[in-house]
Amino acid sequence: MSGVLLPLAALGQGVLAVLALVGRLALFAASAVSHLVRPPFYLREFAQQVVQIGWLSLPVVGLTALFTGGALALQIYSGGARFSAEAVVPSIVAIGMVRELGPVLGGLMVAARVASSIAAEIGTMKVTEQIDALVTLSTNPTKYLVVPRVLAATLAVPVLVGVGDVIGIMGGFIVGVTRLDFNAAAYLKNTADFLEVGDVASGLVKGAAFGFIVALMGCWHGMNSGRGAQGVGRATKAAVVGASVMIFAANYVLTEVFFAR
Repeated sequence: MSGVLLPLAALGQGVLAVLALVGRLALFAASAVSHLVRPPFYLREFAQQVVQIGWLSLPVVGLTALFTGGALALQIYSGGARFSAEAVVPSIVAIGMVRELGPVLGGLMVAARVASSIAAEIGTMKVTEQIDALVTLSTNPTKYLVVPRVLAATLAVPVLVGVGDVIGIMGGFIVGVTRLDFNAAAYLKNTADFLEVGDVASGLVKGAAFGFIVALMGCWHGMNSGRGAQGVGRATKAAVVGASVMIFAANYVLTEVFFAR
């Protein structure tokens, strides 16, 4: 092969490798979704994952939303003061939290906590041959390990996003009333007047999509973990990075779907 064609060949190999990876991930996701509606159903595993993914993620999501709402109020007030538009703080904080910051930051916090945990847990099970033991016992690993985690994350993350939205708006309210001299009743009225049902619904749909992505990436990288401690470590890192990138990409696509004119 001539020297001119070598870079093109390398580029082609890279593209084919990426497409093959996307195809395997799509088949993995389709398998997980198909098993959602087919018995047996492991309700105990599902309940445990709801607690692990939902309830135990609430503190970090709540604190992130609280400080983000407060910082957003300060930033909008500072920027709006240049145009004598300080009154928009309540409405912009509410819309910004519900449409974008609540779902995205909540998804990223869950990705950091949950995707890494799922990848490490399943990767360790693969290294210690526990997944092979499940197959020996006629238990489908996808049904037992993947489906409860994917379903729990898809249902729990929107709830976390909703709670985070409320906490974030209250963070902006606290800063607005205590630091920026807003009237409490007027602040809450402006928030309620400008916030629409579609804004809230779009954020919850994003939360469901992000939860699916987080659990899927954790399970995928755990199932495909390399052998040994280094393999599990690489799978854990790849799960968080992959979930974070896919959350940003999915956020753009969903924003186009909901708000593009």
